[in-house]
Amino acid sequence: MAEIEITAEPGVPQIIIAREFDASPELLFRAHTEPDLLGQWLGPEWLTTTVDYLEPRDGGRWRYTHTDARGGRHSFHGLYHGDPTPGRIVQTYEFDEQPDEVYLNTITLEPRGTRTLLRQNTVFQSVEDRDGYLKAGMEKGVRASMANLDALLARVQSQGRG
Repeated sequence: MAEIEITAEPGVPQIIIAREFDASPELLFRAHTEPDLLGQWLGPEWLTTTVDYLEPRDGGRWRYTHTDARGGRHSFHGLYHGDPTPGRIVQTYEFDEQPDEVYLNTITLEPRGTRTLLRQNTVFQSVEDRDGYLKAGMEKGVRASMANLDALLARVQSQGRG
């Protein structure tokens, strides 16, 4: 499995996540912009993800909900900025339980031969917001999601849909 790099420099309200995948930028783009694919990999295995809506276009909205085994629900939503492409997706990100905290996510998908480097740059309004995100277990969720994404990409490619 490819190594995940998570960078959160002290005093900088930003987190950068980077990981290579054995898939094309187009397939990774589909995994981020097609509801049936997104719901299969986003979030750790102890949560079920439901994509409420996903409108990958400039000004389009997105929303998904994680549900735990006891029925607890945690929803996230945002807007796309610019038209998403297989090279770049820009979107805001908000957690319903923290309505005053808005993050800006920029996801780039860079071809590297037969592989693709996914880089997600998340900018927060403050270092405190960033630190709260880290303390809430972000790294564990990211690692689980990236492993799920890797498995999904392999499945889609083995079915000839990649």
